[in-house]
Amino acid sequence: MSETISNLTKIDLTTVKSLRDMIHFGASAFDEASLYYGHGTDNALDEAAGLAFFALKETPDYSDERLDKSLSKENIATVNELFQKRIESRQPAAYLTHEAWFAGLPFYVNEHVLVPRSPIAELIAEQFQPWISPDKVNRILDLCTGSGCIAIACAMAFPAAKVDAADISKAALDVADKNKVKHQLENRLTIIESDLFSNLQERRYDLIVSNPPYVDAEDMANLPDEYRHEPELGLTAGDNGLDLVIPMLRDAKHHLNPNGVLIVEVGNSEQALAERFPEVPFMWLSFEYGGEGVFMLDAKDVEKYHDLFSAAAGKIQE
Repeated sequence: MSETISNLTKIDLTTVKSLRDMIHFGASAFDEASLYYGHGTDNALDEAAGLAFFALKETPDYSDERLDKSLSKENIATVNELFQKRIESRQPAAYLTHEAWFAGLPFYVNEHVLVPRSPIAELIAEQFQPWISPDKVNRILDLCTGSGCIAIACAMAFPAAKVDAADISKAALDVADKNKVKHQLENRLTIIESDLFSNLQERRYDLIVSNPPYVDAEDMANLPDEYRHEPELGLTAGDNGLDLVIPMLRDAKHHLNPNGVLIVEVGNSEQALAERFPEVPFMWLSFEYGGEGVFMLDAKDVEKYHDLFSAAAGKIQE
């Protein structure tokens, strides 16, 4: 749906006849309610369309034939019920449907995990090239895995690799386990309950990728209502957003293979990290489809600046 809602007029539900009308009704209602987007869609029209097809138990079909087909009164009531739930609860749509898409794959989600939306999906599609040689990747770690979306997408992109998915939250790992079964990865994906690297023993990896909590105190205080339905454990990371990333940098030395790479999303905390470690040559990656705050650091630099990371991690623990 490429239209914007700025040109939509408010539609009375009693005038709704077709699916197109219903989607426009939802978009105008969402606009009037000032909903916030960012959990899979970025506008009211796409959000309304996705919820409408879900409520009707249909695969999205944006052909004129389908959009202009009449809806029964029962169907209108069913779709409107879901629209009103989105407005009244302010829950992200993915929590209402229990489904989110990431890297072209569907994932089960609930309130125990963040809704998948990382730009890392774009890196996975390219097999992280040119930063690594795909044929040399045998073991991958997704740290702070949440729903398991990054781990599972990596397993699909690297079919010969073994993948570990680690998280401190048992509730999140239950969701990751559902997704592991959903994508039939029981033999290649291992789920591990771990506070960062603490339960990973001597395991080493060719690729460590992470989308950890990185929201700083100021941003946490200003989050829209939709984000407040997500688990705080998956978002907050101290005053400057670095309370998880710095210990990760310190301990990555013990878990990267000699030619391995570490790729981490820190979002809006990019500036804080760069200012905290001006000596470190973080490579900040760019994205064709939007996104920022993702760095790459190779094993050599992780080793070179280990003492610096250790000292900074010690200050966090004081």
